[in-house]
Amino acid sequence: MTRENDTRTNSNIANSLRTNSARANSTRSKLLILLLILGILLAPGVLAENLQERVIRTGKLRAAYAVYFPLLTKDPNTKKYGGIGYDALELIAKRLGLQLEMTEEVSTGTMIEGLKTNRYDIMACPIWANASRARAADFSRPLCFSQIVAYTKYGDKRIDSSLKALSDSKYKLATIDGEMVELIAKTDYPRAKRLSLPQMAPFSDRLLSVSTGKADITFGEPVFGFEFNKHNPNSVQNITTNKPLRIFPNCFMFKVNEPEFKAMLNTAIDEIANSGELERIISKWEPYPKAYLRCSPPYQK
Repeated sequence: MTRENDTRTNSNIANSLRTNSARANSTRSKLLILLLILGILLAPGVLAENLQERVIRTGKLRAAYAVYFPLLTKDPNTKKYGGIGYDALELIAKRLGLQLEMTEEVSTGTMIEGLKTNRYDIMACPIWANASRARAADFSRPLCFSQIVAYTKYGDKRIDSSLKALSDSKYKLATIDGEMVELIAKTDYPRAKRLSLPQMAPFSDRLLSVSTGKADITFGEPVFGFEFNKHNPNSVQNITTNKPLRIFPNCFMFKVNEPEFKAMLNTAIDEIANSGELERIISKWEPYPKAYLRCSPPYQK
């Protein structure tokens, strides 16, 4: 009986040890899973605040800019900002209880990279929304729309409104590196030669190249042709008055994948549009009446 009891006791002890070991292994597995979950949650960026949360926490909306009359201007003496985009964004920031902070001047070729690296939150100068840019950035509702037309030297009749002549490589089209006109030239008129100007060159340089014969044609907004001819009478002519080459929405651009910020921004844009303040801002800055196409209110569609 004693040996039988000893055998049973040893068997019970072994079973107990196996049970305790299994429980310990289960506990360790649960702890490892918990640590793994915590590691994932605490990984950089997982619990990071989104753009809306950051601007509300800091009370600041950081904006980069590109000088582009009349969407954004900067007085060289006083350094004061103005323009349709700046005035609208300053009002939007005020409505949201934020301080607008202008950070740096950028070019069309570098502006998206600055958004990606969080150097700033938004572009103060409204940007033409297009598919290429939408791959790496997001856009607000439009403030207004821009038309793109064609300019030749005043009195030049070699190229008509159809622009069919641009299929001949003897004609030269003035563009700016990385800018929308260059994309239109490559897409629609690949045979035309191009006179490429640097990214930070003002649009007036393109018109000047046409008026002086360095280039035969360029594309751009009517507001620039109006201003150029005002200071240089009978220099260039718009040959596509009846049908613009493109129409682009002028939107605020910001980092992609920020739906909360986008919703907040669009709500503020709707508010200043419905109050009539956006129309007053546009009318104040456009060089002649209806230079920019307006957005139709939803209740009028």
